[in-house]
Amino acid sequence: MTDARATRASEPAPAEAASTDKAADDGTPGTTDDTTDDTTDDTRATARPDSAACVAVRARLAGTNINPETLLATDYLNHFNEIIMMLEMVPDMPDLVEDCKEWQPKSYTDHFADSAFRDKALAIEAFALCPPRYRVPFDETIAQMNMLALATVERMEAALAAGETEAVAMQARSASQALQRLMDMAGAIIHGAQTTLDQSEIDAILGS
Repeated sequence: MTDARATRASEPAPAEAASTDKAADDGTPGTTDDTTDDTTDDTRATARPDSAACVAVRARLAGTNINPETLLATDYLNHFNEIIMMLEMVPDMPDLVEDCKEWQPKSYTDHFADSAFRDKALAIEAFALCPPRYRVPFDETIAQMNMLALATVERMEAALAAGETEAVAMQARSASQALQRLMDMAGAIIHGAQTTLDQSEIDAILGS
């Protein structure tokens, strides 16, 4: 009799068992439910190229302008085309420096969220799955472009305030060419290239 009572006492009450099952369904700590938030943003870790998510996204890319290998889209580079075009006009129209000041860096996801790109939702989804061998050099190149553009605008503004219009023109020409080179590199990465500029080339460009 004593053994039977001890056995029954060690068994969970029905209510407790139900509570345990519900906790597992809710994905609370210590359960087997590993569900995580699927929010896509610029800091999200990329998935393996052979993962189910990557395979599923690639199957939807036919007829889009999203590269099926890198999962990147060249439409993002239009954001940098804007500042390059303005810089190219600055030597003839120094007052455009004020317009250049309005340009600001914009993340890949923000660009597509605000764009009229037909497949913008898919572009954002695919970006989160971009293989690291492309994502890392792509992010680095974009960061270099942002840094160069902002630094150039600051230098031009200072030169313009000092009445040094020739210096403004030289800075604009140099920066537009350097930005174009970096944008070409970003475009190559989007299309599957894995080469990047070496540090001396980067230093030379950022020092433009």
